[in-house]
Amino acid sequence: MSFDRDTICVQGGYTPGNGEPRQIPIIQSTTFKYATSEDMGKLFDLEASGYFYTRLQNPTNDYVAAKICQLEGGTAAMLTSSGQAANFYAIFNIANCGDHVVASSTIYGGTFNLFHVTMRKMGIEFTFVNPDCTPEELEAAFRPNTKAVFGETIANPALTVLDIEKFAKAAHSHGVPLIVDNTFATPVNCRPFEWGADIVTHSTTKYMDGHGAGVGGCIVDSGKFDWMAHADKFPGLTTPDDSYHGITYGERFGKEGAFITKCTAQLMRDFGSIQSPQNAFILNLGLESLHVRMQRHCENGLAVAQFLQNHPKISYVNYCGLPGDKYHELAQKYLPNGSCGVVSFGVKGGRKAAETFMKHLKLAAIETHVADARTCCLHPASATHRQMNDEELAAAGVAPDLVRLSCGLEAASDLIADLSQALDKI
Repeated sequence: MSFDRDTICVQGGYTPGNGEPRQIPIIQSTTFKYATSEDMGKLFDLEASGYFYTRLQNPTNDYVAAKICQLEGGTAAMLTSSGQAANFYAIFNIANCGDHVVASSTIYGGTFNLFHVTMRKMGIEFTFVNPDCTPEELEAAFRPNTKAVFGETIANPALTVLDIEKFAKAAHSHGVPLIVDNTFATPVNCRPFEWGADIVTHSTTKYMDGHGAGVGGCIVDSGKFDWMAHADKFPGLTTPDDSYHGITYGERFGKEGAFITKCTAQLMRDFGSIQSPQNAFILNLGLESLHVRMQRHCENGLAVAQFLQNHPKISYVNYCGLPGDKYHELAQKYLPNGSCGVVSFGVKGGRKAAETFMKHLKLAAIETHVADARTCCLHPASATHRQMNDEELAAAGVAPDLVRLSCGLEAASDLIADLSQALDKI
């Protein structure tokens, strides 16, 4: 029996048996006991399902990952300690030293730095392309050693909307998967797999948790990309893994399970960026109301965007829900029920005026956080994107005067009144 996404938010991932806990149990244990060495050996050989050490897997985490997997319409999923860890694992699971990845330029500043600086040191090269590029310009970014394409459904903080079908078509024509970070849209407002994406990542810290309580990430596999059909490109999935008893993941687990199994058995084993069971429990509480909260976030985002659009001290507003916005047409295609509660805008007078405005906000707190029940605000050029030079900022769609406002669940009238009084102080 298939269920609506609203029902999956509440009851997906975990079905208690007779007399078992109604809420998912927190398995706060590092280790698991077995009767014989043979029993444990089967787990290490991936011949049996079960748990032996929480650095790799934990039952609480798997219940929650299963719910997110259902929400996205995937076949396998895993939780990570953060969204950064999820994006790193998703790339590093298929790209190694000497490989290349194509990525949208308007991605979160932390992800840009992970790719452009840290992973370059590991020998993986990235080419960043404007998400609005023509198919020909996108095609020109590929190399013989390209292993993946990466983008964000709604970019943070530029709020560009990714043309998922365009990027998926280009990726598949070169025999590589499209990885999409779906953090801002969440599966409530967009399911990238339905548009051709192959792997989806999330910073569950944001809307999925929704209350600023627990850091986490998630990777979901669509189960549609045929790794064995492109065996020469992905030897880690299509040839024996000597570090795991010679298992060939693509053969043993098929296209539905190979990616996540390798990511767990190899990368999580070696890096250990596991989400804590306690955080996974908190995340699940957030997921239970995600479908309700996202509707309110979008309503508040649109109301605030409309107010700012008509204010004389605002130079521009980025919000794809606004008719006339550069990405409104794409949003109608990929996000017909709403995008998110994040609005970015410029304050006339530049950086100094933006700082004065933010200083006088009362409800909206200045935080590095975003996508929370409480409204928060940030000046990305001096915070999340401060490691970028002016040229990189421009490519990322982050102007020096850009302010990112994440509309929470408060009354829209109160948010607008707060913005109004802060703008009066300029």
